[in-house]
Amino acid sequence: MACRIRLARASDAEPIRVIYEAVVTATAITFELDPPTTGQMAGRIAETLEQRPWLVCEEAGALLGYAHAGRHRARAAYQWSVEPSVYVSEAARRKGVGRALYKSLFEVLTLQGFCNAYAGITLPNPASVALHESFGFERIGVYRAVGFKLGAWHDVGWWALELRQRPADPPPPIQLRDLPRSGQLPEALASGESHVRV
Repeated sequence: MACRIRLARASDAEPIRVIYEAVVTATAITFELDPPTTGQMAGRIAETLEQRPWLVCEEAGALLGYAHAGRHRARAAYQWSVEPSVYVSEAARRKGVGRALYKSLFEVLTLQGFCNAYAGITLPNPASVALHESFGFERIGVYRAVGFKLGAWHDVGWWALELRQRPADPPPPIQLRDLPRSGQLPEALASGESHVRV
């Protein structure tokens, strides 16, 4: 059965929590120190989906990974910029799931009218750097020893991607909840599915 990329829903909170917990507890990829509960994850999903995409990739009912776009900063002038994240279950790594999710995520963000994506990557992380640069992200700087986790100080590199040409007078991005569920959205969601190697 082929994989499917779709918008996340409340019932995805537990499998998403399981994927994320492994990253929180065993790595410095995220600077979160305590894994969120299923309820907290459900709240994050619901809050994000008000405005921006949170996508999952599933195959035969199993969640292979997820990606979402957070706000870059809270102040209004930043509203055209996002911070994307992608996480893949250990069993599904190196099968193109991260690439598939990012392809769909960026298509949806472009539909909404977002212009910039900024990715923070805890260093070293050559796989994440390679994934981001394959989409055209360019390295713009490094925060040296900005976070302490698992007994060590960690650098975070920052990469930037122009999602679309920046208009001279941009209208606010379309909130995800206001995008029609027909038309271009299904095509954008499905755009990454062919990248998964099952």
